Amino acid sequence: MTRHEGSMIRRRVLARQLKLLREQSGLTLEQAAPKLDFSVSKLSRIENAQVLIDVHWVKSMLDVYDVGGARWTELVDLAREANQPGWWRAYGLGNNSYIAFETEASRVHELSVTYVPGLLQTADYARALMRPVPLRRTAEQMEGEVAARMYRQQRLTSTENPLEFVTVIDESALHRLVGGPDVRRGQLGHIAALAELDAVTLHVLPISVGAHAAPPSGFLILSFGDLGEPDMAYVEHTLGALSLDKDGDVARARLTFERVLSDALDPAESLALVRRLARS
Repeated sequence: MTRHEGSMIRRRVLARQLKLLREQSGLTLEQAAPKLDFSVSKLSRIENAQVLIDVHWVKSMLDVYDVGGARWTELVDLAREANQPGWWRAYGLGNNSYIAFETEASRVHELSVTYVPGLLQTADYARALMRPVPLRRTAEQMEGEVAARMYRQQRLTSTENPLEFVTVIDESALHRLVGGPDVRRGQLGHIAALAELDAVTLHVLPISVGAHAAPPSGFLILSFGDLGEPDMAYVEHTLGALSLDKDGDVARARLTFERVLSDALDPAESLALVRRLARS
C-alpha cells in the first residue's frame, strides 16, 4: 500500500483528533515524540495527515495521551478505516485523489463548463471523452475507468450512503457532439432521468446569458457532513488537479458558484431545456 492510498479525508479527521488529544494531555510535539520513539518531524507529519498512520502508532499515542474506553476503540477503528484501499482499486485504478474525496463527501456542488459532469455521464459519453486524451490506456484500463465512473453514480440513488449533487452546466456542453449525435441524445436523456432524482439538482446556464463568472475549467465544492472535515474546492485542469481547503479559497469558490447560479435556469426550466435538446 502506498502512502497515498486509503481515505485521505478519514486520515485528516484522525490526524486532527490525535493532535487535539496530544494538546489536551499537555504535551508539546517535542515532549510527546520521544515518549513514542518518534522523531519530532515524524509526529508532525502524522498530525498533518502527510503519511498513512499505522494502527500500532495510534494505539501507542492513545496510551501516551491516557485515552481509553470507547474513545480508544473509536480512534483505532478510524485508523483501520483510513488505511483501507479505496474501492476504485477493484477497477484497476491507482491513486485518484478526487474519487477518494468524493467517496467521503455527503454533498457535491459542481460547476461544469465544457462537458457533462462525471456523475451524470453515460458510459458511451465517458468513453468518447477519454479517447482523445493523450494518456496511454489499454482498452481494459479505459473500461475500468468507465465502470468506476458508473459506480460513482450509484450514490445518487443510495439510501445507505447517499450523495447530494447540485450542478450548474453551461448549455454549450449540452450542444457539444461528444461521441456523435446518438451518444449525445442518449446522454441528454440520461441527464433528464437523473435530474428527477431527489438527490440531484440541475441548473443549466443558458447561452443567452453571454459573459458570466464561471472559469473555463469549472470546479467542485465538496462537503463532508458528520465527518467534521471542512469543505474543500477541487479544480481539474490540463496539467493536473488542485484541491483547496483554506477558508478564503473555498469562500471564493462558493461565491463564484452562487453568482453563476443566479444567472442559470431553475431546475424545472433546466429539465425542460434538456428534454427539448434531446428531441432535437
